[in-house]
Amino acid sequence: MPESVFLTADWRNLALVNYEIDPVVLAPYVPAGTEIDLWEGRCYVSVVGLQFLKTKLLGVPIPFHRDFPEVNLRFYVRREVDGDLRRGVVFIKEIVPLPAVTLVARTVYNENYETLAMRSEITSDSFLYEWKSNGTWNRLSVRTEGDWSVPDPSSEASFVAEHYWGYAAQRDGSALEYKVEHPRWRMAQADEVEYECDVVGLYGEEFVEPLSREPVSAFMAEGSGVVVRRGVRL
Repeated sequence: MPESVFLTADWRNLALVNYEIDPVVLAPYVPAGTEIDLWEGRCYVSVVGLQFLKTKLLGVPIPFHRDFPEVNLRFYVRREVDGDLRRGVVFIKEIVPLPAVTLVARTVYNENYETLAMRSEITSDSFLYEWKSNGTWNRLSVRTEGDWSVPDPSSEASFVAEHYWGYAAQRDGSALEYKVEHPRWRMAQADEVEYECDVVGLYGEEFVEPLSREPVSAFMAEGSGVVVRRGVRL
């Protein structure tokens, strides 16, 4: 029986910019019971910008907290359960502009949220997300001239976008597993990418070198409505 619904929202206009990273850097962040998931033998960390729209918590819309941007840094893990492979994401940090969202995410899931001033600009072929850290505006910008389509399930784009589980390490050393439900998204390859970030201040010295390289790939996704179910301790 599926767990009850914790959150519903539309996740729209996703920018997914992917960097190769040494798995050793991510080892301290891997939740108990999971292992790093690789794409063709390569370990990825992704910077992702998106819009939360029509957000409801436990079925209730919270005034002034329905529509907001988020930028997160995440990587990919896997867990096998009775022969079923569960592919999921782990967040290094999630940036939002609303303190109440940060409080709930930290309290319920022990996710590493941070509240910063943010702004975004969305057009039919470009997504821009900006956040203010240490007095300076940081930015993630992607643009495409390509076609939008649902990618092949075996493609790199699908690997990045289609992880339907989330995992969060807990203070006692255990892990929380939660299911994320949404249809497959139409996506396009990003032809232009700009990423300017206070990496040391937000993520730590160990992420400076990998996030200073050219990304190995970048995609844009239209997004859809999503359901995030309550977490289960592993």
